[in-house]
Amino acid sequence: MSNNNIIKGVILVALGATSYGMLATFVKLAYKEEFTTAEVTSAQFIYGIIGVLIINLIQRTKNINKVIKASSKNILHLMLAGTSLGMTSVFYYLAVKYIPVSIGIVLLMQTVWMGVLLEWILDKKAPSFQKIISVIIVLIGTALAINIFKIDFNDTSIDWASGIFWGILAAASFTTTMLTANKVGLGISSAQRSLYMLLGGAIIVFGFSLFTQSTPFNFEIFAKWGIVLALFGTIIPPMLLNAGFPHTGIGLGSIVSSLELPVSVMMAFFLLNEQVLLIQWIGIVLIITAIVIMNIQFKKK
Repeated sequence: MSNNNIIKGVILVALGATSYGMLATFVKLAYKEEFTTAEVTSAQFIYGIIGVLIINLIQRTKNINKVIKASSKNILHLMLAGTSLGMTSVFYYLAVKYIPVSIGIVLLMQTVWMGVLLEWILDKKAPSFQKIISVIIVLIGTALAINIFKIDFNDTSIDWASGIFWGILAAASFTTTMLTANKVGLGISSAQRSLYMLLGGAIIVFGFSLFTQSTPFNFEIFAKWGIVLALFGTIIPPMLLNAGFPHTGIGLGSIVSSLELPVSVMMAFFLLNEQVLLIQWIGIVLIITAIVIMNIQFKKK
């Protein structure tokens, strides 16, 4: 693989991760305008499905003889896999409703050790020493990044219990999403895979909206935040990451995609005026370091 292709892949993955990193701040801004989680997720998925559907139609028109159509089995498996995508959005957006974005993204990054644990359970093979060290660093980094020893649980302006609960659930569902996304429907185009996973996720999102929306649905969300949330959450990142990862490989791609963490924190710092202390930045650096350690290949002498 040429250096130009690797650089191209790094740029694509970096832009995709950066887009994801911006998402939670936009959700928080929508909350400040009193939109609900149900309205935010519904608008994002509806616009996202429309956008990805258009991309599929364009690809099919340009490459009518080259596009491999998804089988009914592919569609079913991708939609089932997509349910975890819908749960991730719901759980994560609920988390940042109760806690700062800078804390929510740190909780979401617990996918690092959850992924290791899930592989251990499924493959019935103990993780390597390299992965164990990475997990320990992640846990230490998390404790610093959320400034755990300084959390004031008596502060009624922040619901720590609810926020941490939903944040951990978001990380668990995101871990499932990453696992299934790398194993289901690999023979078809990324645009088709994205579409059917979004349709599966929409079942969860619309079901959640139906049971939790106690006030009349505010359709202004579609004009104010819907397109932005869809672009940065369900259209741009998957397309860029799916285009970039084949050039970078999983290891380098995972390292570059960790940019989502500092970008999310910086967005919250500049647009939401969230306080981020030095000790939290140290924790964030440790988490990124753990991701690097987990994905680099050490040469055997």
